[in-house]
Amino acid sequence: MFLSGADLVFLLASLVKAAAVAGVVLTLVPGSVTAERRISAWIQDRVGPNRVGIPFTNIRIFGLGQALADAAKFLLKEQFVPAAVNKLYFNLAPMLAMVPALVTVAVIPFSSGFDLRPIAAWIAPHLGWDAATVEAFQISGVIANLDIGLLFVFAVISLSVYGIVIAGWASNSKYPFLGGIRSSAQIISYEIAMGAAVVPVFLVTGHLNLGRIVDYQVQHGWLALPSLSGGIWGILLGGCLAFSFLVFLIASFAETNRLPFDLPEAETELVGGYHTEYSGMRFALFFLGEYAAMVSASAVMVTVFLGGWSLPLPWFNGLPMPESVLGVALPGFLAGQAVPWWFGFISAGVFLGKILFFIALFIVIRWTLPRFKYDQLMSLGWKVFIPLAFANIFVVAALVLLRG
Repeated sequence: MFLSGADLVFLLASLVKAAAVAGVVLTLVPGSVTAERRISAWIQDRVGPNRVGIPFTNIRIFGLGQALADAAKFLLKEQFVPAAVNKLYFNLAPMLAMVPALVTVAVIPFSSGFDLRPIAAWIAPHLGWDAATVEAFQISGVIANLDIGLLFVFAVISLSVYGIVIAGWASNSKYPFLGGIRSSAQIISYEIAMGAAVVPVFLVTGHLNLGRIVDYQVQHGWLALPSLSGGIWGILLGGCLAFSFLVFLIASFAETNRLPFDLPEAETELVGGYHTEYSGMRFALFFLGEYAAMVSASAVMVTVFLGGWSLPLPWFNGLPMPESVLGVALPGFLAGQAVPWWFGFISAGVFLGKILFFIALFIVIRWTLPRFKYDQLMSLGWKVFIPLAFANIFVVAALVLLRG
């Protein structure tokens, strides 16, 4: 059975969106590594990478080619495998560490959508497209629009711990095994707090679909920013949601094994932790998987608590645009226009900008705070964040009920 024109447009649009999102994530990962080196050098008052540039020239471009040099090193380095490892799981573990972070972004609404119907209507007479095919060019800003998107995110994120635990066990070595045990305890502990932190979001918005959660924030304001409107109930509810965002943010550091929660790979105690026995491209997958997890965690935080692709500007979210903004007259091709075809790309840029802010925050925190002791890590999770997160659920439920 042949695909209809509308089905073919949907299929091609999904493939293009998947390729574009994967390309952006895979570009952000090495970019984040280079940014971390530069920012850490700035914090520590040293130079940082500034040599690698365009090959066979004297153009250094501030050392931005360092990521390409690192990639070449990982690809060419010897793939050493100790004799005592379980080879099947030893090879499988790096893949399990990298893949969940990439799968998570499939349900993240990265844009308001792309209305390409005017362009399609102009082309349709020349290609013989029918009305249904033209209508299919109203393209959503998400790869997979799942009604249980929030549950899907947590289901996939929880799989990343298997890669670390399997790596620690399959290495058949003391320090990797200890790192794997630490990681399993840490991630399980903070996943509970992270999951409890998003329950108030569901209670307030009434949706698990991430696109609808963003739409709610477009209409009512970002959930991470307490609103002064809505009376005393609105202020109290906004404060509870802001606390949920704080818990989610801190739990994200633990989920991604970033300082001050990098106990699974603590170099001063465990040599390198769960990836001590890895080298070459296998180690690179663990290394890049941490940054990919950082990108996906940032995307989830932006979507659930910071309005996704939106801005707290009524004219930006509501379009058509006004005649002027802050007293500055807009040019004719913008003023008063309904949602133009290129607005989807503008909203995607806003979403990317928010992700870059959180990546910078992850990096700055790593080079600012010292590492927790393991007993402090567990106490903070089980005695502070989990009880407070569950108490916050009951408070939000009561406020939603009383507000009616």
